[in-house]
Amino acid sequence: MRWFTVLLLSAILVGPGASRLEAARKQKDPNVIRALSKALEYLKREQRRQGYWEARGGQYRVAMTALAANALLAEGSTTTTGKYRDEVAQAVDFLVGQSRSNGLIGYKSDYRYTYGHGFSMLFLSQVYGEEEDKKRRGDLKKVLVKAVDFSAKAQTTRGGWGYISAKDGNDFDEGSTCITQVQGLRACRNAGIPVPKEIIDRAQKYIRDCMTPDGGIRYRFGQSGGARPPITAAAVACMFNSGEYKTDQVKKMMTYCEKNVWPGRGVTSRFGHWHYTHYYFSQVMYRMGEEKWAKYYGEIKKQLLRTQSSSGAWLEGYIGPVYTTSINATILQLENGFLPIYQR
Repeated sequence: MRWFTVLLLSAILVGPGASRLEAARKQKDPNVIRALSKALEYLKREQRRQGYWEARGGQYRVAMTALAANALLAEGSTTTTGKYRDEVAQAVDFLVGQSRSNGLIGYKSDYRYTYGHGFSMLFLSQVYGEEEDKKRRGDLKKVLVKAVDFSAKAQTTRGGWGYISAKDGNDFDEGSTCITQVQGLRACRNAGIPVPKEIIDRAQKYIRDCMTPDGGIRYRFGQSGGARPPITAAAVACMFNSGEYKTDQVKKMMTYCEKNVWPGRGVTSRFGHWHYTHYYFSQVMYRMGEEKWAKYYGEIKKQLLRTQSSSGAWLEGYIGPVYTTSINATILQLENGFLPIYQR
């Protein structure tokens, strides 16, 4: 009977909840645990009654909602289980309610609506994979199928995306919005939502076309001047999500990042968008394996713990604390492994 009990317990532990239990045990640093608790509670307090978050001045509600709710997903909560299930469910309902007839998740009065659209595809696709409520799952599928179609039609003739769709923006494109779309589209595809391969292929080509001789990525195709570290770090993450790990181009991008993107130099770095940079570069380093991740995480962890405010938020940056807190909380929770888009 004793051995039967042991075997039964073993079977339970290797069941669906085992990965979550293992992840919880893996997070050993009590300083990180405290920092995350404060950060996630800050995000909980900042969620509006209608289910959204916003940046400074009431801006970017769709993008901030997707990023903040994604940080709560990374903790292990879903729409039906976990400490933040109510907040996640409210965020899902808000974003589903922002889906337009043309597939855009957002509103055209937001002059950079493709960011919100891309981040929403990423978040909602992660929810879709775990959703147990039949009606909400059906609603999510409809929204995501339409969202993919919108992204396909919003792509420029060169294969990139701009702050708004190609039609609305006179075919303007640039690197950061392109990367947001690709990661969102890949997340949808991984969740079982049909995404035409040629959309991703054209976007990958656009990123490669923006590469400088030293492996960095320019702000946009055809622009003179040097590469930008934030966009380069994001581009590598995008390529990894697309299944490219060892091509010559990706190797050159990684060499550039290892020289130009590394924590430990302080938040006031010689390049801007520090938090954005490490939101993506952390994903890259985590996928590089335990040895590289341990070295990187040791550095980024020290910096993030040192700069967190007493409220639980990170206050740097002009977009606002919801943005930086959502990003940093996601970085500190990558090891949890709850979200497929971030998994090794």
